[in-house]
Amino acid sequence: MPVKNINPSVHSVGVLDKDRKLFDELIPLPDGTSYNSYLIIGSEKNALIDTVYPAKKEEFIANIESLGLKKLDYIVCNHAEQDHSGSVSALLELYKEAKVVTNTKCKDLLVSMVNIPEDKIVVVKDNETLSLGDKTLEFHLTPWVHWPDTMMTYLKEDKILFSCDFLGAHIAADTLFMEDEAGVYKSAKRYYAEIMMPFRIHIKKYIDKIKNMNVNIIAPSHGQIYPNPQFILDAYKDWVSEDVKNEVIIVYVSMYDSTKKMVNYLAESLRNKGLTVKPFNLIEGDIGELAVDLVEASTVIIASPTVLSGAHPAVASVVFLINALRPKFKYAAIIGSYGWGGNMVDQIKGLLPNIKAEFLSPVLIKGCPKAKDFEALDSLVDEIIGRH
Repeated sequence: MPVKNINPSVHSVGVLDKDRKLFDELIPLPDGTSYNSYLIIGSEKNALIDTVYPAKKEEFIANIESLGLKKLDYIVCNHAEQDHSGSVSALLELYKEAKVVTNTKCKDLLVSMVNIPEDKIVVVKDNETLSLGDKTLEFHLTPWVHWPDTMMTYLKEDKILFSCDFLGAHIAADTLFMEDEAGVYKSAKRYYAEIMMPFRIHIKKYIDKIKNMNVNIIAPSHGQIYPNPQFILDAYKDWVSEDVKNEVIIVYVSMYDSTKKMVNYLAESLRNKGLTVKPFNLIEGDIGELAVDLVEASTVIIASPTVLSGAHPAVASVVFLINALRPKFKYAAIIGSYGWGGNMVDQIKGLLPNIKAEFLSPVLIKGCPKAKDFEALDSLVDEIIGRH
């Protein structure tokens, strides 16, 4: 991505990664991603907000050098994860006078993870400022969005908030500013679901904090820049609220169609009662799309055959992930089939200690579903409708 100007003094010097397909060896990237970095030219000093993933450091440094930068005084590290801090060492070799500006927790991580010398680091506190001459940086700590070290940097005179991972999106777009609201909303919601959802309790207070900061532009570390901050703030306000939609998500695996027949019957019955139902085949589906659906669903049904004495491993894996993501659904149920026995219900519940949902009556059947099994599913439908 070539250098682009936010305004005459603030330049976007980050890089796109359109070919990256997986983040953290876990998160699918259907639209690639970007590693955003912003260079601020002050009347007395210059500052860089974050760096990029190490594999992209040559392109990144070329972007900075294309501006003819003679000196770099500060490298602000909003977050120690390597997609932001991975090129700090290379910049310190190039601009030997530069100091790394960050908070105490981030400093410890930079020293241990990226081998930044302690004497190159300047520690700042919450709400502390740093002058660049005619520009002022103000630092706002946002721990647990999504690491304990995260912070945002606010450029006071230009009213630009560099929000780091907060409010970002995994998308590699050629345009600097958001234009396609629907497309960005989809990417931002997926990003929230996969990364930020476990921390929604913390996020609520930071949204309120931003509203009191007089922000005209939000520039995250992934995705496009928001010239209308209210767009993304309103979206996050909905996602982190306690409100849920009248939706049922059914995550399932079926080996010999017994569980699938249960899922199909349950889905059709719930739809006939007016609910939105989203079955998700764990063998075929994109786990990121499931995370998005979990953001606002009211009920989650986990459907699995029994393997040996427990749930199918793919189901156990996604249940572990659901527990980590901590979505706000209110009700849950477990259904499935078995051959000679097992303890699937207790196993699945044991994998969900973070989930505070009410568990409805489980429906486990032996072999293929029969008339009495469909009657049990009808009773579960009635339970769900009664809760909704």
